[in-house]
Amino acid sequence: MDQLLVGLYHALEWQNILAMMIGLIAGILVGAIPGLTASIGISLLIPLTYGMDPLFALAMMAGIHNGGSSGGAIPAILLNIPGTPAAVATTFDGYPMTKQGRSLTALKMAASSSAVGGALGAIVLLFLAPPLATATLAFGPPEIFWANVFGMCAVAVLLGDDPLKGLLSLTIGLMIGVVGIDFVSGYQRFTFGVLELTEGFSLLVVLVGMYALPPAWQMIEQGVTNRRKGFSNVLRTDPTYRWPWRKLLLNVWPRASLFGIAFGLLPGLSGSASSFVAYNDTKNSSNEPETFGKGNPLGVASAEASNNADNAASMIPALTLGIPGSGVAALMLGALVIHGMLPGAHLFVEQGPVVYGYMWAMLFTSIAIVVFGGLIATKIFAQVLLVPSLLLMPMIICLTFIGIFTFQNEIFNVYFMLGFGILGYLLNRLKFPVAPIVIGLILGDQAQESLRTTLQLSHGDFGILFTRPISLTIFILIVLVLIYPIWKTLKAK
Repeated sequence: MDQLLVGLYHALEWQNILAMMIGLIAGILVGAIPGLTASIGISLLIPLTYGMDPLFALAMMAGIHNGGSSGGAIPAILLNIPGTPAAVATTFDGYPMTKQGRSLTALKMAASSSAVGGALGAIVLLFLAPPLATATLAFGPPEIFWANVFGMCAVAVLLGDDPLKGLLSLTIGLMIGVVGIDFVSGYQRFTFGVLELTEGFSLLVVLVGMYALPPAWQMIEQGVTNRRKGFSNVLRTDPTYRWPWRKLLLNVWPRASLFGIAFGLLPGLSGSASSFVAYNDTKNSSNEPETFGKGNPLGVASAEASNNADNAASMIPALTLGIPGSGVAALMLGALVIHGMLPGAHLFVEQGPVVYGYMWAMLFTSIAIVVFGGLIATKIFAQVLLVPSLLLMPMIICLTFIGIFTFQNEIFNVYFMLGFGILGYLLNRLKFPVAPIVIGLILGDQAQESLRTTLQLSHGDFGILFTRPISLTIFILIVLVLIYPIWKTLKAK
């Protein structure tokens, strides 16, 4: 407790508060630009921190971490383009709210939910890091494999109206994910002799292609020339909307944050998946599930609360076990090592003021999202809607081409993005959900790697997947998820 209070004292020093605010604003800007993520922001900052005070540097990175996650909701809501992979679920109800003239309501809901989720995750990081970290030791490769499969099945089956289409979309995502070199055997898979395919398809290329280009093409196709008409209503908060505080405080925020914390705790699980699972949970537990996907603010709330709760929680296995729970956590772990701090139980004793100060910074920057991500950012970024769609959409298309080319300075990435854009456009036309493709690409690699590791440990015996208690429990949950649509159909009849 003494170390906790000392960390609080250092976190409240003016220079560290300044670092938090700078990092938070920078993170929101990075997250709001499609293609940029908190990982990119932190990776650019790490080389600059060598001569900095460790807590000052970590406080700034904490701001970028939380700001980047919450900032991804801004283009997701305004343009149906997720700023980060985790913001995909935010588009489901956020963009329909924008089309209904409630963009500011959606942005404020996203910022408030991000703040709550991030704060709850930071509280867990502060007080429960050591005991919760021991629980992650029970998850070996078999459990991680089934957990990834559960995440994919839950999104594919429960997300849309047609489970079969969801599973087909998931299959497409898994097929995209197997292209490239098999890192276990070293063999090339489905590269067809094309050198550029040996590294597989980048998640960023797929994400931008399937989420940025189809909406732009559709808006141009529709020829929305009267976008400016009635736009003052789009930029205003819906005066008739009353925030459902009881549902938010007692149901949506706690449950969604719990999903984010759980996914963050388990190394190998993507925090992006937690927002999908939390969204499905909120939708299925609602009295009005038919309103989700059509502009229900609770959908935005669940996705953003879960997304940001994952931030601090993913640092628990990183700080205590040296196993990062996410890509950003891996970068933060690298920053700790650069400043001479090695993960483990001794870290909290030898570097207590810095480590606990960083945890407090995660809490303070989460709370500050309400101000910087809600009151300020919404007023600034919502002005993008003042640009007529027939002018805005070509600008977005040009920016996506420029951004993807500069990503790795490869023209092939532009071709791939264009191909995925056409695929996304056709799937939208056929009413296929795109989200399972993304989640299949994200979790498919992790599931494949865990399965291969499991079979190596068991010398090819598949029985290990069903004989361990946690693995068997998750497998039963997967079966229940897959038969749920059948049960629901029979019940309706």
